[in-house]
Amino acid sequence: MDSRTHAPEAGSTSPYLAASTYIDHGHPDVVAQAAAIARQATSTLDLVKRCFEFVRDEIQHSHDFKRNPVTCKASDVLRHGTGYCYAKSHLLAALLRANGVPTGLCYQRLSVSDAGAPYCLHGLNAVWLAEHGWYRIDARGNKPGIQAAFTPPIEALAFAIREPMERDLPEIWAEPLPCVVKVLEKYTDEDEVARHLPDVPLTTGTSTKPEQPMT
Repeated sequence: MDSRTHAPEAGSTSPYLAASTYIDHGHPDVVAQAAAIARQATSTLDLVKRCFEFVRDEIQHSHDFKRNPVTCKASDVLRHGTGYCYAKSHLLAALLRANGVPTGLCYQRLSVSDAGAPYCLHGLNAVWLAEHGWYRIDARGNKPGIQAAFTPPIEALAFAIREPMERDLPEIWAEPLPCVVKVLEKYTDEDEVARHLPDVPLTTGTSTKPEQPMT
């Protein structure tokens, strides 16, 4: 079953509503921001769109803007106003979960330079929409050549899969991959992160099997 297009089984969305170390939607700052966005929303779809656009537009991508500190926890991303794509996906998950919208983490494997190796993971989200099922959104931040948007049921992601060794990883994770957290917690400067971006090895065939999610 394609988990992005079919309804989850009863109770299976609960992990995608939980608070955790990195998706700390119980933090007062996250609670306040989630409530502020919700007050402006006219529907669930409008709420998701507003949360997505807040993280996409108001939180600066660390490498695009050469911003420090390196962040990982959703509350730290919000406090400092910056994060890599992975960290921004943690904040978006936290804002949506705080508003009762099941939200997971997704990854793509992409060429760093669009010209073969090296490769790295790119972090984005999947949100459960009653009208459409699991729908992927990418709040990494727009710039020339990158125009991600909220246009359900059509995906409008930052990056397309173009090369043979690139992949859309099929899993929807409740928690960030350990290899992502390891990089964000090890390096203190955004340029160091850019030089050590996380990746997962490819198996034979057309899919990948990343590490188990953090609990």
